[in-house]
Amino acid sequence: MTMRRFLRSLQARKHDDQGSLSLMLAIVAVAIFAVLALVVDGGGRLQALAKAEGTAQEAARTGAQSLDYGQAISGNGFTVDTTGQAVTAAQAYLRQAGVSGTVTPQGNRLDVTVTATYTPVFPFFGAWQVTGHGSAQLLYQAGG
Repeated sequence: MTMRRFLRSLQARKHDDQGSLSLMLAIVAVAIFAVLALVVDGGGRLQALAKAEGTAQEAARTGAQSLDYGQAISGNGFTVDTTGQAVTAAQAYLRQAGVSGTVTPQGNRLDVTVTATYTPVFPFFGAWQVTGHGSAQLLYQAGG
């Protein structure tokens, strides 16, 4: 008798899995949505980072092209005008690009750091800060 009861209980349980496909579909849909959110927003953040890096490099190049004409005319060589014109030119480029950043002169080199915010498509990640760095150094060939 015990074996018969056991077999009947197995047969009764055979049809108890109704709705399990709906639960599995819901779990898979949430997982696919999460992966999609990571791919879209991760790619957007990488794109914002690349833009910040490019903007910083271009601002540094723009500033490094500002020569100290007084030094050049007097025969003391070509140097970057780090007293104001180079920094002003780099900051103007940053303003024109619509980003904030800092410009630091280091001899014949300008270092630029740009900070930008990426707002993700899927809002549960929140806004991300991205920082780009760039530098440019004045190089010249005498007599040539």
